[in-house]
Amino acid sequence: MIGRREFITLLGGAAAWPLAARAQQVQSIRRVGVLAGGLVESSVEGQARIAAFQESLAKLGWIEGRNVEIEVRWVGVDENRRVYAAEMVSRAPDVILAITAPIAIDVKQATARIPIVFAGGGDGVRNGLVSNLAHPGGNVTGFPATEPSMGGKWLALLKELAPNATRVAMMEPRENPLLAEYRRAATEAARDHKITITGIEVGDDAQIARDLAEFARAPDGALLVLPAPSSGVHAGAMMAAAARHHLPAIYGNRPYAARGGLLSYGPDNVDIIRHAAGYVDRILRGEMPGDLPVQLPTKFELVINLKTAKALGLTVPESLLARADEVIE
Repeated sequence: MIGRREFITLLGGAAAWPLAARAQQVQSIRRVGVLAGGLVESSVEGQARIAAFQESLAKLGWIEGRNVEIEVRWVGVDENRRVYAAEMVSRAPDVILAITAPIAIDVKQATARIPIVFAGGGDGVRNGLVSNLAHPGGNVTGFPATEPSMGGKWLALLKELAPNATRVAMMEPRENPLLAEYRRAATEAARDHKITITGIEVGDDAQIARDLAEFARAPDGALLVLPAPSSGVHAGAMMAAAARHHLPAIYGNRPYAARGGLLSYGPDNVDIIRHAAGYVDRILRGEMPGDLPVQLPTKFELVINLKTAKALGLTVPESLLARADEVIE
């Protein structure tokens, strides 16, 4: 027979058990912070990347509300991105996904402890995110979106589609840490194609409109938009100016062509996010970011907008159409 004191002890233990179980359950939920640089919440591209990240984590067993919480902050090209980085670090998530290199750099400066997976930007060595691609060391690893030699590839594709172009306005985002190397690669290609390059810094929409109107005063012009968060935010102004002044233009990834840009060539950013989710999974399960090699992009997309080509009076060569991954009618 159980005495009164033993009964109370058992009752107290039974009452405390659900609380302990709940506490253990709460502690088992891992926290992932996402800083979406160069993206705004209302953008199709931004939503596609975040959805791909969530879906990829779910396939790996991380279900929001059950064993993981994902906090997304939309940074765009806000000059206060260091503040966003510091705020995210202060919340002490288990790992931070930094979309674009400038954001990753800011987060790295804010913490040497929290694991960081970057998605976008250059290879990570040139901008100081990692010391070695194969063995990053430290608390950072990730998936670059491009590398400087792309500057020459973009110019060659543009010349193939617009053979009469002899002048190219190159939109230069000041926050891109690889800007000088893009310039170098594009300049070398320009000599081969007998093209003169005019560098134009990416300003606000009004400044972009003025700069491209001035550039278009002379004939045989074209446009090359280098990738960076500010290029994405001001893409509408660039595409509007290109259409207004009949400037054939090439951009760094598919969303530009989908929105009416003539031509895009670059890595599949959604695919990069899926790979980044794989690294987040591995870190949450105990691996160290410094042991995970930085992986360069392997999937590139060439997209041609035939409607825009027709509006510009351009005939797309069959050889280019045959190489295209997508043709927008």
